[in-house]
Amino acid sequence: MIPFALLLAAIAILPLVPAAAHRWEHNSSKLLVAGGLGLVTLAYYAFFHRGGVDLHFPAHAVVSAAESGPSWAAAGAVLANAFLAEYVPFIVLLFSLYVITGGVRIEGDLEATPTVNAAFIAAGALAASFIGTTGAAMLLVRPLLETNRERRHVAHTLVFFIFVVCNCGGCLLPIGDPPLFLGYLQGVDFFWTLSLWKPWLVTNGLLVAVYWIWDTFVAHPRETARDLARDARLAGRLRMSGLWPNVPLLVGVIAAVALLDPSKALPGTGWHPWVFLREAVLLGLVGLSLALGSRDVRRRNGFTYGAILEVAALFVGIFVCMQPALALLDEHGASLGLESARAFFWATGSLSAVLDNAPTYLVFFKTAQALPAAGPSIAGVDEARLAAVSLGAVFLGAMTYIGNGPNFMVKAIAEQAGVRMPSFFGYVVYSFGVLLPIFALVSILFL
Repeated sequence: MIPFALLLAAIAILPLVPAAAHRWEHNSSKLLVAGGLGLVTLAYYAFFHRGGVDLHFPAHAVVSAAESGPSWAAAGAVLANAFLAEYVPFIVLLFSLYVITGGVRIEGDLEATPTVNAAFIAAGALAASFIGTTGAAMLLVRPLLETNRERRHVAHTLVFFIFVVCNCGGCLLPIGDPPLFLGYLQGVDFFWTLSLWKPWLVTNGLLVAVYWIWDTFVAHPRETARDLARDARLAGRLRMSGLWPNVPLLVGVIAAVALLDPSKALPGTGWHPWVFLREAVLLGLVGLSLALGSRDVRRRNGFTYGAILEVAALFVGIFVCMQPALALLDEHGASLGLESARAFFWATGSLSAVLDNAPTYLVFFKTAQALPAAGPSIAGVDEARLAAVSLGAVFLGAMTYIGNGPNFMVKAIAEQAGVRMPSFFGYVVYSFGVLLPIFALVSILFL
């Protein structure tokens, strides 16, 4: 498990170390570190691991270690589990959402009142579950910044945007946030996450309400009369472009993910979709977006592939390196002492706050799967524990900039627009003061 721990530590620490931060910004550096540690993990399975390995792709089997010499078959089984069963579906979905939403643009400069800003954040909470937290954040952050460009006190608006749109809004569908899609790949029903609507509504409703109170009584009154007058004078209407063909294509993404799961029969037919048919359809939808959509819209959006390449570079190593952790948890998860749903919520959330929330979700999903169910179960996991792991991974990914990929993306875009964002620890002050009391209430009410 050492390569997995080193990789997670690199993701958490290197962006904060001045001597390493600049080099870490390059995707080639991320790929070098992640790929190198992944190769170390595969070398362990080939040369040192002498037990059997469960193969999950394309069907379950047990691959025995070689009696002598390198166990190439065992290492190959680990690579197939990580790359073919998990990484390819995961990255193709993110890539599809990222590219298609990159062809839609919302622009304009509304009057930046507390109610208008709160409406932006609330709309993002809903959009995040249906086009992903990354897609919703990239779609809405630029018009939000344009709306607030005449105001001076804007940082808190972007912080709450990260809380809601980049994290807490994305728990109603598996395409909303990467952890939930990993659960879907593990057998969780596509529409099961809709059952989380009550904690979703309470959490996001409270966050929007707290933002509105803060902006109304603290931040907005601090703006100068001159800036407010200029804001009102320059205000106009929002304009949307690129809706065709991208909105229908996003609907196609949702349909493909829901219906083309190779482990489940297509409803009413008894036919199981072919392996990777779903991914082929998703890539076809991306091709249609690029071919039929407006290049000018993408140019005005500043669309590049940099952010998705960063995710791809890191996760190719994460999915390989976490295989030993998943195997250990599958074998010994019941002995960790986690039993109650509330314990799973805080354990999953605590690690999701400082590590990437997708692999953290999968680790605790496997832990819960190893325990006997106390009630109804989903994909072999007690439903209450599954809800706790799902909410913990999605919600507490908002606690730091490094908890979820879109957090840093929004911070970077805001700073490029001239907004002075809080430092890493300044952001944590916001999250401890605002998020923790709300999460405590949610755990009491629903877990």
